[in-house]
Amino acid sequence: MTGSRLTELYRIPTSGARAVEPFELDGRSFLAIPQLAMDVPGAPAHMNGGDSNTDLLILRADASGYQEHQRLPVPGGEDAEFFRIGDRAFLAAASIRSGSGPYNFAPEQRIFSWDGDGFVPFQSVPGFAGKQWKHIPIGERHFLGLAQGVSLPGTEADNLPSRLYEWDGERFAPFQDISSQWAYNWHPFTLGDQHFLAHADNVAPSMLFRWDGDTFVEYQELADRHCRAFADFTADGEHYLLVARLQSESELLRWDGERFVRHQKLDNPGARELAVIHGERGLYVLRVNFIRGTPDAPTSALTSQLYRWESGALHVVEEFPTTGGTDVAVFADPAGDTLIGISNSLSPDIRFAADTRIYRFTG
Repeated sequence: MTGSRLTELYRIPTSGARAVEPFELDGRSFLAIPQLAMDVPGAPAHMNGGDSNTDLLILRADASGYQEHQRLPVPGGEDAEFFRIGDRAFLAAASIRSGSGPYNFAPEQRIFSWDGDGFVPFQSVPGFAGKQWKHIPIGERHFLGLAQGVSLPGTEADNLPSRLYEWDGERFAPFQDISSQWAYNWHPFTLGDQHFLAHADNVAPSMLFRWDGDTFVEYQELADRHCRAFADFTADGEHYLLVARLQSESELLRWDGERFVRHQKLDNPGARELAVIHGERGLYVLRVNFIRGTPDAPTSALTSQLYRWESGALHVVEEFPTTGGTDVAVFADPAGDTLIGISNSLSPDIRFAADTRIYRFTG
């Protein structure tokens, strides 16, 4: 569209893509894309169906786009988190399930390490319906959070809380459990010298935790339910926290010096992920929408939003198409241009084959 701030550069064929994780290694640029499921020929379309014996894609950037570098066995892939500890590089991958029905919601949650040519298995931990890994560094300590769980009939006895691990110099050891029922996401951030950790849950209250020097302690409720993700930013001398909610309106919260208070509602449900962009002409927020409706009758072909911060609030300045949008990542190409990666997990007819798209941002 004329005057658009988002220019599409590449489409990457993916199947049920749930995240897009950019990273650099040895002077090369990569993307990691976990995939939830593949379409089963002849099977009816359903967003919770499909064959989840899938691979996580590792793609390497070149002059023509992105080429496959490696596949990792990550069934029912939901998330990939790249991080470093010292001179070591890791990729943690979350799996919600395996199989093609009935599904196993307790696949191992896998952590890989880089050996110079590719990722190799490093450690696996037990999990249940894993949704997201997040690296949380505090001083010299390194924590790794697994958001997990699903609250469905028949899963009550097997469900697990979200879990924080800590690097002990050789491996990631269990550190702290966080109460949850159907967790999706973590978001660490700092305010002054305080370290906070937001935890998103679909059916239980989503909580903000504060690091007290020994452990993460509950600080404030952020949303009663339906929460999927967070993002934070500072504007006009104030700190803000965005709360993305799927089946309710998303909200922008403002720090009042002691806690976060409601500042602005963002119209319409459907939000799945958020990202903040510090552009040449101001501060922007990208909101990626997943579905509207129910899992049995979803609408996946939606418009997602680009907001700009103006006069103390977020205002929509552009919309762009997504189909079952699940993630958004902001990164730079070798020339220094700002790129946006958006994973789409469903086609308009609720099939899993849907392209991940890469855009150039100007704004």
